[in-house]
Amino acid sequence: MKKVIVIGAGPAGITAAFELLKHSKNYEVTVLEETGAIGGISRTVQHNGNRMDIGGHRFFSKDEEVTEWWNNLMPLQGKPSFDDILLQRDIELNPKGPNPETEDTVMLRRRRVSRIYYKHKFFDYPVKMNLNTILNMGIFTTMRAGFSYLWSVVRKLPENSLENFYINRFGRKLYNMFFEGYTEKLWGRHPRDISADWGSQRVKGLSIVAIIKDIFSKLMPWKPKHVETSLIEEFSYPKFGPGQLWETAAEKIEEMGGNIIKNAKVVGFEVEDDKITAVTYKNNGKTKTLEADIVISSMPLKDLIAGLKSVPQEIADIAEGLPYRDFVTVGLLLNELNLKNKTKLKTLNDIVPDCWIYVQDTGVKLGRIQIFNNWSPYLVAKPEQNVWIGLEYFCKEGDKYWNMSDEEWQKFGINELLKMQVISKEENVVDYHVERVKKAYPAYFDTYKDIDKLIAFLKKFDNLYCVGRNGQHRYNNMDHSMATSFVAVKHILGTAKDKDAIWQVNTEKSYHESKQK
Repeated sequence: MKKVIVIGAGPAGITAAFELLKHSKNYEVTVLEETGAIGGISRTVQHNGNRMDIGGHRFFSKDEEVTEWWNNLMPLQGKPSFDDILLQRDIELNPKGPNPETEDTVMLRRRRVSRIYYKHKFFDYPVKMNLNTILNMGIFTTMRAGFSYLWSVVRKLPENSLENFYINRFGRKLYNMFFEGYTEKLWGRHPRDISADWGSQRVKGLSIVAIIKDIFSKLMPWKPKHVETSLIEEFSYPKFGPGQLWETAAEKIEEMGGNIIKNAKVVGFEVEDDKITAVTYKNNGKTKTLEADIVISSMPLKDLIAGLKSVPQEIADIAEGLPYRDFVTVGLLLNELNLKNKTKLKTLNDIVPDCWIYVQDTGVKLGRIQIFNNWSPYLVAKPEQNVWIGLEYFCKEGDKYWNMSDEEWQKFGINELLKMQVISKEENVVDYHVERVKKAYPAYFDTYKDIDKLIAFLKKFDNLYCVGRNGQHRYNNMDHSMATSFVAVKHILGTAKDKDAIWQVNTEKSYHESKQK
């Protein structure tokens, strides 16, 4: 049997191990996971009966293979969930699906609501030129935004930066209001210093024109052929958060004979004739080595290159310079949320219906607010009494924010919520929990401009497959991380001939979560 080492137990690594074991008995598969948890950034964290989704993960994809994979592991609900019952909401049900009130292995059908909170007002996300926007901005600012957009249509800027990418699609005024400050909060760099590739990855096909088309399509009797990701209105979601799906898949891997080793940090590789022959890792203070016929890596490219021997200096320098953005999530359990629900959507205790709220205000460091109640009522121990939120802060590992204590983060988060009038008093917070996530976002600046040279170097290793977000240094969503593993496994099994196709996933020009209707 061939020995396969899978590095990382996030979506890409778990998918690769699962698919290989499912389709063949000829491989001995070992997964090495650096942390003690399954799911990577898509894991679910538990604290005092409440659960946190690290990063927020909508289960929606145009890739039918991905959707089928999810649904086979966790079928869509056949009965209403806790909040659906109390609110008497009508939702689409799977006639043969499980009841989330009595069964745990189930996907919920959830309403997608994401808005921008700017100067104490809610704007649609993405920004829409509708009555709400006009009233919030005022007629003068709206006119300026409109003329600014028209100017951007007439005079296109060269798309050599993320700043120009946004201005070309939204106009300079809307860019200044809703993109410039938030992007700098996210990356710690001004958009003029970031490659336009990031925009191509994350907002493909999205523009004022796409938004207007979406608005008018909803007034028509027929359905549009496709919907941009940022415009979808519903998505699937595991009862206990995204980590539940990956933990379920990990159990299946072990049932099929796979081995998952947690707290196993990969530190080196043995190489012979352009093949990786062994992987070295540290586990509980001991250094161990495993022979390898095939290596599937979802570890950061920076760390992968650092573990290889005899790497050309130019390649080593590129890898060392690849930037990442880390982040901290501060979970706060509230007895009251000051934000009022002025929508027509029904929610428990009439809280705002948002899954997450983008904080464009540059007067605070806070980037996004997740409201876990709206992802799934089962993430919250007492959803009819408490509001469980996650404050997302972007930082760099080792900086002053990363090194703040949990108590300092709690106070920092509370002060910003008070400043934003999201809560009315400190006593609204009854519990908290802090999570730090390293290398959450591969960034598109510094030596990223030379990443093609690094990729060309890695392609020389016949038995190495780089998959996933960090494995390719590409800001993939969960479904595209999975898709890279589908392609890798098919090549290993001989059903796909083009190994380079792994690097082509998520490079098409249409947005990666638009879906054919």
